[in-house]
Amino acid sequence: MLTVPEAARRTKRDPETVRRWIRSGRLKATRIGTQHLIDEDDLAHLTGDATLPLPAPWQRTATGERMPDVVAAIRSSRASR
Repeated sequence: MLTVPEAARRTKRDPETVRRWIRSGRLKATRIGTQHLIDEDDLAHLTGDATLPLPAPWQRTATGERMPDVVAAIRSSRASR
């Protein structure tokens, strides 16, 4: 079982994002007092489904070239800081 901050660190998200997933029902959690506990399997299931594939028209630019991976470029630039 993981706390919200632990789940946030594992998913590299903000703890408030994890709380939002819990409130919306997207992530199952058990409430103990004021703290939510998250099963590791539920978190793994969510993170596996967290990214959706791009629609086919979005995978190519107007000139027919493959769309650049902007998210990977941003992550690598942040990692080098």
